[in-house]
Amino acid sequence: MSRSLDSKAYSRACLRILFVLLGIWFFVSFGCGILFREWMDERLPPVGTAPFGFWMAQQGSIICFILILVAYAVLMKRLDAKFGYAEGEEGK
Repeated sequence: MSRSLDSKAYSRACLRILFVLLGIWFFVSFGCGILFREWMDERLPPVGTAPFGFWMAQQGSIICFILILVAYAVLMKRLDAKFGYAEGEEGK
């Protein structure tokens, strides 16, 4: 496979990972924190003494953001290794 086609496939895969994770982040922060907060408060069990929607807006979105950062690092490391861009492979 030529380097040009390889870099285009890498870019597409990188953008796919980015947009999926950004979509999850948007849904959790905007959707769960703002749009669906009242619905979650009414239908889901509380977390401790806080209603679930309130907890999701205050703490859950932060925890989700940290998990997204970890997922991004793992997925990009796998993608780099798959396309030969991993650390230590500069001379190849």
